Amino acid sequence: MIYSTFAQIYDELMDPEIYDNWAKLVDTVTDKQHKKLLDLACGAGRLAVILAKDEYQVTGVDLSEEMLSLAEVRAREEQVKLELLSANMTDLSELENFDIVTCGLDSLCYLADKDELLQTFQEVAGHLNGDGVFIFDVISPHQTDVVYPGYMYNYTTQEQAFLWESFAGEVPHSVIHDLTFFVANKDRTSYQRYEETHYERTYDLNVYLELLAKAGFNKVKATADYGNGEIDEETTRFFFVCHKA
Repeated sequence: MIYSTFAQIYDELMDPEIYDNWAKLVDTVTDKQHKKLLDLACGAGRLAVILAKDEYQVTGVDLSEEMLSLAEVRAREEQVKLELLSANMTDLSELENFDIVTCGLDSLCYLADKDELLQTFQEVAGHLNGDGVFIFDVISPHQTDVVYPGYMYNYTTQEQAFLWESFAGEVPHSVIHDLTFFVANKDRTSYQRYEETHYERTYDLNVYLELLAKAGFNKVKATADYGNGEIDEETTRFFFVCHKA
């Protein structure tokens, strides 16, 4: 399972500004009277906690029990109420309906193919109230095809080291991330090594628009920069705000 070994370390590496920008996007495009929100692939709960503080009624869903445990701790520390559930975004049958569904940080790019993506869009549409809104982001083909191949990132402290390498995937607009962590043992004279490989896949903008239409979303706005920019050939991330028919 993704993040099964080092969920906490992964969480620590994420830039808090990402979640602040995401929360601003949600506030900008949603009706303040509709506050019941589902955060798909909520991870360690950073966005969910921010939205809960903003008086949204938040349910967080993730596949990783480790991430959900971190989210529970964060919610308790921040003194906010979150409902946290383990579920696959391709099957939300056990959930109720919501006014808003969010899915950030290219979580949808971890789905295997267009069939799973369409299934997820249909699940979301089926769990949105009539005037509900679905907000999500994905990495762009420019990101997978130009930016990521050959990308390397290293991060070190006295307690840990993180090595990230990315390579072009085997199918169009896909990428493979090799992640290696070295975590200091208690004596700090030796380290434990952990490794994971992540696979992401994205599609041209028109593919997302076609699948969203098939799922029942007839009013869709796609932008760059958290809704603040127009999409061009060098856009690295698409942001979508979708309303049902």
